[in-house]
Amino acid sequence: MNLPNKLTVLRLILVPVFFIGYSLTSWFGPSWAVLSTIIMLVCYVTAEITDLVDGKIARKYNLVTDLGKVMDPFADTLSHLTFFVCFMGKGIMPIWCFIIIMWREFFILFLRMLMMKVGKAMPANIWGKSKTCLYALTSILSIAYIVAETFADLGTALDTWKTVLYVFFSLSALASLLSFITYLVAIFKSKMLSSLTK
Repeated sequence: MNLPNKLTVLRLILVPVFFIGYSLTSWFGPSWAVLSTIIMLVCYVTAEITDLVDGKIARKYNLVTDLGKVMDPFADTLSHLTFFVCFMGKGIMPIWCFIIIMWREFFILFLRMLMMKVGKAMPANIWGKSKTCLYALTSILSIAYIVAETFADLGTALDTWKTVLYVFFSLSALASLLSFITYLVAIFKSKMLSSLTK
């Protein structure tokens, strides 16, 4: 297994560790809040860094593999959905945003499998890129909120922060939905999957 794939595996391992960190206060009480927050922060930062690095290494040194093509988007989906479940549990992500994003991610994984079956790549679009940027920015703001809530006494500023997060989660859900619709339209127009219906 090459280095990019090892980094992706590391990201997959960090996902349950992040969830365990999130769950510590539920399992053992609020006295574990500091350790819980530190674990979540370390796992999130490490996962984001490895996500950025593995793709660059794979492309630069021609280490792109079929395993990596499948495992990397799966790791992205698993990590994002886990992060969002935890943010929802913290009361900072609206349930309706999570449902839209979850449905979109599973449908996209299904479409990717179909596209690979016919030897095609998922077409890129601006909404997909916007969705990725919004996911990252919203997650960073959410982790920062959890850190601030644990280590600082910001009073009413946290309520304002929550409102800002609501806006960003809503934008993330909207970009997620629009990117999915754009993908569907592009695939149907190109008839890339027509061979599967014969």
